[in-house]
Amino acid sequence: MQNKARLELADYEAENLARLQRAFARKWEFIFMQAEAQWDCQSEVSDWRCVNTTEMDIRKCRRLKNPQKVKKSVYGVTEESQSQSPVHVLSQPIRKTTKEDIRKQVNGLIAYTEQYVEYDPLITPAEPSNPWISDDVTLWDIEMSKEPSQQRVKRWGFSFDEILKDQVGRDQFLRFLESEFSSENLRFWLAVQDLKKQPLQDVAKRVEEIWQEFLAPGAPSAINLDSHSYEITSQNVKDGGRYTFEDAQEHIYKLMKSDSYARFLRSNAYQDLLLAKKKPESEQGRRTSLEKFTRSVVNAPLAKGNTGWISAPA
Repeated sequence: MQNKARLELADYEAENLARLQRAFARKWEFIFMQAEAQWDCQSEVSDWRCVNTTEMDIRKCRRLKNPQKVKKSVYGVTEESQSQSPVHVLSQPIRKTTKEDIRKQVNGLIAYTEQYVEYDPLITPAEPSNPWISDDVTLWDIEMSKEPSQQRVKRWGFSFDEILKDQVGRDQFLRFLESEFSSENLRFWLAVQDLKKQPLQDVAKRVEEIWQEFLAPGAPSAINLDSHSYEITSQNVKDGGRYTFEDAQEHIYKLMKSDSYARFLRSNAYQDLLLAKKKPESEQGRRTSLEKFTRSVVNAPLAKGNTGWISAPA
């Protein structure tokens, strides 16, 4: 409308245009820009009723015909709106997943569930039963005796993490390593785990103690580290922190998992614990907590005086 050479208006159209420009003088520029934007966004090439041969319209037609063509920038960087988004890039490897991969994942989940099903109290009743439900204190007696049950020992063979999570399992594993004169690896790993729980004021002192005991030249309990891990650890000791020995701990963990743990599972000490049968318990020695409470009340000495208690007949 601003270029008369391109578009000629009739007299009544020119008058109406001038009247609208006077009425919306302050907002005319905004109205003009909004109209152009709506025309560019909503109108399709097939809906155009007029033929316009300007350079802008020709470029717009080319963009609509070739939407996949990436426009080159002056600086050699592709436009962000026309480049592939991260969603499209990440979805391509996902589409390559085959049914065989899904079958392997499902089989792995099934095997894990079948392995731990007897340790799930919601599916398998606990043996011995829960004292808070059945009024049987056998479970508490076993925990106090510190003798691992056969089910507990069996779980140590599932993975190396299972034996490290169990206090009794760590003690048995440490006893086995001491018999082979190679307990320094486990003691170092436990010391680093304890370091991560120390107060901040004690961290620097504890780091120096661990270094002098396991890693310093001439250490009494020297551990075997590769040169790369030792170099990183020696640099971290200068600024001691809770995670100073992270690389060394990971190296020792892999070493114990591949060597010491496998030998422990094949040892006679573990096999004896695994095949040990539960000791028979006489019925006379087994008491429920209710029986213990009743007998303690009956046999309790009564205080003299106005206590309000009446002694039970003998």
